[in-house]
Amino acid sequence: MKLLEDRIRRDGRVKAGNVLKVDSFLNHQLDIDLYNEMGKEFRRLFPSDNITKLLTIEASGIGIACIAAQYFHVPVVFAKKSQSINLDGSVYAARVQSFTHGRIYDVIVSEKFLSPADHVLILDDFLANGCAVSGLIELVESAGASIEGVGIAVEKGFQEGGRLLREKGIRVESLAIVESMDADTGEIRFRR
Repeated sequence: MKLLEDRIRRDGRVKAGNVLKVDSFLNHQLDIDLYNEMGKEFRRLFPSDNITKLLTIEASGIGIACIAAQYFHVPVVFAKKSQSINLDGSVYAARVQSFTHGRIYDVIVSEKFLSPADHVLILDDFLANGCAVSGLIELVESAGASIEGVGIAVEKGFQEGGRLLREKGIRVESLAIVESMDADTGEIRFRR
């Protein structure tokens, strides 16, 4: 998606350790016009009317999924990173290692929000090593639901997450795939 690539080139910042900061428009301050275009693009990429739920993970994926949901006309479910007192009943749980935060989370979704009848599209802001998406896939499989695909705003194509998911036969559509980035020069190259 050229619009997203152009925005990353203009406002993204490459930091040491393969970190791409896009917090001014994607995952801290949100550019809703850009999100709206991303939502339209996810709908174009996943035109199936079988999709019954959009699933994401707390916190950065929530905005993307909510805007995209306008085009799918289905509910958004997000995996919580901690148990809370208002989460009642049985839950599906998976362990997820965060690339950005360098820690492991137990993510959970209430069983009442995912069922075997659901056809789930997973959406998230970043795909690096694939840990978060793999955890979400585990939640969907625990529910006996079907995975319709994975939509990612920014994939780090030089890390293994996307390749591993695709090798498992999972359809992954990324709006921007970063092929390489250099913290010294700030250069970002995208896959064509």
